[in-house]
Amino acid sequence: MNMTDALRLTDLRGVLKTGEPMARHVSWRAGGRAARFYTPADLEDLQAFVVQLPPGEPLLFVGLGSNLLVRDGGFAGTVVLMHAPGLHPQMLAGRLYAEAGVAAPKVARFAARHNLAQAEFLAGIPGTVGGALAMNAGCYGGETWDLVERAVTVDRRGALRTRARNEFDIGYRHCALRDGRRLGEDEWFAGAWFALRGGDGDAARGRIRELLVRRIASQPLALPNAGSVFRNPPGDHAARLIESCGLKGLARGGARVSEKHANFIVNAERRASAADIEGLIEEVRRRVLEQAGVDLVPEVRIVGDAT
Repeated sequence: MNMTDALRLTDLRGVLKTGEPMARHVSWRAGGRAARFYTPADLEDLQAFVVQLPPGEPLLFVGLGSNLLVRDGGFAGTVVLMHAPGLHPQMLAGRLYAEAGVAAPKVARFAARHNLAQAEFLAGIPGTVGGALAMNAGCYGGETWDLVERAVTVDRRGALRTRARNEFDIGYRHCALRDGRRLGEDEWFAGAWFALRGGDGDAARGRIRELLVRRIASQPLALPNAGSVFRNPPGDHAARLIESCGLKGLARGGARVSEKHANFIVNAERRASAADIEGLIEEVRRRVLEQAGVDLVPEVRIVGDAT
């Protein structure tokens, strides 16, 4: 009996796999397998899928996997792959709308083509709109929720709900529902409307090029990584603290603190285990606390079983 039969899943148009290696779907290129892995055909198919899952089924939505580590024992639940290369932003009633599976840089480029300003920094976020909303991703002085007017979510009942910005508690690398329910357990982002001011498309494209040049020059983009590992503490930068403690190049197994940017951990030879990466995160955190007196808070999400 296959898993579709076991769960009595019907009328689906997406692709369901079992035992899918999550190293294929996280930017660190490390980690265990997902018990079940679903790629929905579209938003309606996603609704039809989630409503048929058992109520207690662990459920993990993944975009480009750039802020995620799945432990070596894997994820004993269902992973939903939201990123869809064929998805693109669109203009709806004077607002830029993008589904959660749209890559964030596409939003920046689409806005520039439509002579809209403010979204240029999204070109530097290596994730999807859904991930950017969930963690209020930002760089180069901009944050995702600075631009969002409202968002649409999907819950375990397969219901879509449009929520205004004031229904969310927004902070630095933080987004939660004001009513106390946690996003990512019973409700997930499905899309968002961005309220952008008019601007000069050529100027926006020039700004995007400038930011990408800075990113290439300062980050180890040629090596598997998950972006910034730690949040910046108030009034300081995690990279400065890590470097000041002499931790550039510190290694554990196949994982290493980048010599190019101290707040990046790289899997340079693609042989690091998830345990190597998680252990190095904890070692860096411990040493910075001992030497600098600052307890760095991880920005990356770590899920699954160790063994």
